[in-house]
Amino acid sequence: MRWITRDKSYYKSLITLAVPVALQGLISFLVSFADNLMVNTLGDAAVSGVYMGNQLQTFIQMFTGGVGGALLIIAAQYWGKREPEPIRKLVAIGVRFSVGVGLIFTLLGLALPTQIIRIFTKDAAVIAEGTVYLRWVCLSYTFFCVTQALISAMRSVEITRIGMVVSLFSLVVNIGLNYVLIFGKLGLPAMGVKGAAIATVVSRMVETLVIVIFVFAKDKKLGFRLRHLLLQDKPLARDYLKYGLPIVAGDIVWSVNMMCNSAILGSYGAEVITAASVANTLNTLAYITISGLASAVGIITGKTIGAGKVELMKEYARTTEILFLGLGLLTGGLLAIIGSPFVGLYTGISAEAAAVSRSFARVLSVTIIGTCYEMPVLFGLVKSGGDISFVFKNDTIFVFCVVLPSAALAAWLGAPAWVTFACLKIDQILKCFVALVKVRRYDWMKKLTRETA
Repeated sequence: MRWITRDKSYYKSLITLAVPVALQGLISFLVSFADNLMVNTLGDAAVSGVYMGNQLQTFIQMFTGGVGGALLIIAAQYWGKREPEPIRKLVAIGVRFSVGVGLIFTLLGLALPTQIIRIFTKDAAVIAEGTVYLRWVCLSYTFFCVTQALISAMRSVEITRIGMVVSLFSLVVNIGLNYVLIFGKLGLPAMGVKGAAIATVVSRMVETLVIVIFVFAKDKKLGFRLRHLLLQDKPLARDYLKYGLPIVAGDIVWSVNMMCNSAILGSYGAEVITAASVANTLNTLAYITISGLASAVGIITGKTIGAGKVELMKEYARTTEILFLGLGLLTGGLLAIIGSPFVGLYTGISAEAAAVSRSFARVLSVTIIGTCYEMPVLFGLVKSGGDISFVFKNDTIFVFCVVLPSAALAAWLGAPAWVTFACLKIDQILKCFVALVKVRRYDWMKKLTRETA
């Protein structure tokens, strides 16, 4: 039994698939980071308002992540069997569903912006800024949902570079428009957070345009065309619901967790909300490489199980555990070093917010070690291998029985903000023990495809 595989194709696929996904994540991070840096010059209320205004976007990201995850997991196994036709039908189902989700949340953002922001904070200045931001940024939701569904479709057939290209276009448009609209350049009035929201809407529209042109006009691997959007297949639709609902439900649980995180930290006031925004930006920076590699592991897992190579998959699983544990230790050390200088980039926030941000960064330098191990194991192996319901149940138990109760209790008792923040992140360490036991059982390898004529 080998602990580290000697199959060079594993490492080659891991890097080939992961690098574009990681670069896409990095570019998306730079878009968000540029937003934060430009908005932070407007003060704590503006930073906190944009952060709270993005809570609905966080929920949508989790929801579309579930839709795209279901598509990716099932389609990757069909790709392992080299059967593109079922994949086209799955993509059609996913895109139609994504459009519906985007439209629903757009209507919510337009109709109830103030009410939504008030869920997370009682600070009047933050509510005012968040309402302005949400009322405009919600127009981007449908474009975002369609883009993510099509990117997942491409990843399922091992085309990952297009996501990076899409994000690069978004970066250029978003930063340029942010500068012009937030600060009032080129003869336009200074719009503040409203300008940041409009810049996001336009960049999302550009993203959708680029991915649509590629998928429907350029791609030859999957060969998905406009007419395929009308494809119907009831058995595949049932499969999509059967395997997709636990993913969507799991991501909804996680998005509820994130929204409750904001509400709990919001009870401390604007300085802590600002600190949470800064810390989550730092966490995203660390998360990028892990997410890219975990996505690559997921694609390799689905393809390998779809091809029926069970023993080889066991070897890949052991290799994944060792590689990502090492990556976690490296990432944790790096965060400990760069945490304080990173917070120093936010020159527009108050001294109190900066101090809390540094304490949050120290917490992340520990919890990111657990994230680096449990995420590729539970998502890249267990969930992508077919045991989708296990991950959903595991997340649900940790969120509602450990994370939220402990954090709410800490906040109620008046604990320092960093203690409450640590409670909100403690599951990243505890899940490692579950992941260690589960992955060694190898009962997560399940065939999700149907036999076709």
